[in-house]
Amino acid sequence: MADQPLTSRGAATYQRIIDVATQEFAEHGIAGARVERIVAAARTNKAQLYAYFGSKEGLFEAIFFGSLERIVNVVPIDATDLADWAVRLYDEYLRRPDLIRLATWARLERRPTGHLVDTPDRVDNHKLDAIAKAQAAGLVRQGDPFDVMAMVIAMSMAWSPVSNVYAATAQEPPELHDQRRALLRECVRRVTTAD
Repeated sequence: MADQPLTSRGAATYQRIIDVATQEFAEHGIAGARVERIVAAARTNKAQLYAYFGSKEGLFEAIFFGSLERIVNVVPIDATDLADWAVRLYDEYLRRPDLIRLATWARLERRPTGHLVDTPDRVDNHKLDAIAKAQAAGLVRQGDPFDVMAMVIAMSMAWSPVSNVYAATAQEPPELHDQRRALLRECVRRVTTAD
């Protein structure tokens, strides 16, 4: 993005681009997203989009890393209660299904193997440190903290928009979500609690 601060009009345009592009990438992926649709829906032009983000890839990067940071901030890890963290992740996927779809497109189109991001420490270090501390305190089972984190996240995604079995929506009956939360909480607790 340009080094100059955004005017209020520029900030509004920037946010419209982010909002529209988030939905475009979530629906169509990186390759399928079209800059023409984004600028039309955001009521701007390609020159403005490229001035802010440099390229379609740059726009995806801004949105993708913003979505990862959002999940970290909205659903901070509590390694002393990984079961509750899993349930809060489940709830975030219900609120913002587009965020998990963005991560899935990044996996499919960019990094089919290995870490989801090329610098995993950018998003994972504090989580891994928290899990390691909980392990040292005897609260969480032993094992590689990364593997423990990956298992909890995978369990939290059992009914996410990218589930191979069933994708839940926020429109389903609350009691159904409560049943899933209870099952998820109990399963994660059993898997992660130290013996």
